[in-house]
Amino acid sequence: MTRLDRTLGAIVEQADRLRAVYKAELDFGDCVRVTTANSTYSIRVLEDGFYSVSGGWFDRKGLSPLRTTITGCTWGGSAIKLDIVAAWGLHLEFGNGVVTSAIRKVDVIPFEREHIIN
Repeated sequence: MTRLDRTLGAIVEQADRLRAVYKAELDFGDCVRVTTANSTYSIRVLEDGFYSVSGGWFDRKGLSPLRTTITGCTWGGSAIKLDIVAAWGLHLEFGNGVVTSAIRKVDVIPFEREHIIN
């Protein structure tokens, strides 16, 4: 993994080239598995901008699964990209203020809608 430079100029340049999972690309029920330097998180897409999150900090605090929002991802400082759930090398910030260590791997598992029973 390449280290991301955290200067403003570098952040602006990198923002368009991120390997990222965008909020708008995900549908209800999809799951995003995020592996950081220290933990693994399982994030299930709910409705109205909310997610069900377990793993990592949430497991350690006995809060899994927690219904929360995702603010976006940072470069390790206060500059945040709001339209993404996860991006390689960045830090995921949840709506409750928890910020992860650097993201090392992201997997998207689409929700299998054909298994829904009406």
